[in-house]
Amino acid sequence: MTSNETITKTPKRGRPGNDRRDVITAAVELFNQHGYEATTVGMIAERLGVSKSAIYHHVASKEDLLASALDRALSSLETVLAGQPAAEPITARLEFVLRGTVHALVRELESVTLLLRLRGNTELEREALARRRRFDRAVADLVRDADEAGELRAEIDPKTATRLVFGMVNSITEWYRPGGSLDADALGDLVVGLVFDGLRPR
Repeated sequence: MTSNETITKTPKRGRPGNDRRDVITAAVELFNQHGYEATTVGMIAERLGVSKSAIYHHVASKEDLLASALDRALSSLETVLAGQPAAEPITARLEFVLRGTVHALVRELESVTLLLRLRGNTELEREALARRRRFDRAVADLVRDADEAGELRAEIDPKTATRLVFGMVNSITEWYRPGGSLDADALGDLVVGLVFDGLRPR
C-alpha cells in the first residue's frame, strides 16, 4: 500500500473527545520534540490522556500518523502551486507562490517542520522528499523564467537567488511562534518585500 492510499482511506470512527486530527497533531508535536523513531504510540496516548487502544480507533499505525502529517504539509504547498494565476509578469506568480508558501508554513507549522527535518530513512520519507523536491523545482523554475524574461536584476544568479529565498522562507519553522505580533499576512508582506526589493531591477 502506498502512502497516499494510507492517507486517503476512510478514517476509523474514534471515541468521543479526540478526533483523527487531534491524534495527528499530538503525534507531530512529539515527532518534532523527540524524533519519529523515539516516539511511541504510548507517548501519543499519554499526551492526549487516552489509552493506546484509543489511538488505534483513529489510525492503523504510527507510520499512518507520519504519512498523514507529511501529506498535510505537502498538500498545503502543492495547493499553492496549483492556485497560482496564469498571469504576467512572472514575478507576480512568484509573489503569489511566496505569499501562499508563508501562509502554508504558518497554518501547518508543525507538519512542515517535520517535513523539513526528514532524512529519507524509509520509503515513506523518500516519497515525501520526492514531492518536496518537485515543489522546490517548480519555484526554482519560476525564478529562472522571471530571470529569462528580464524581470530580475541582471547581476543576480537565479540559482543562488532561489537558494537564498528557500533559506529565508524555510527558516520560519525555526523561529516563528503563533500568537505573536506577526500573523501570516504580515509575515508574507515582509518576505515578499525583502525578496522583491532585492530581486527586481532598479
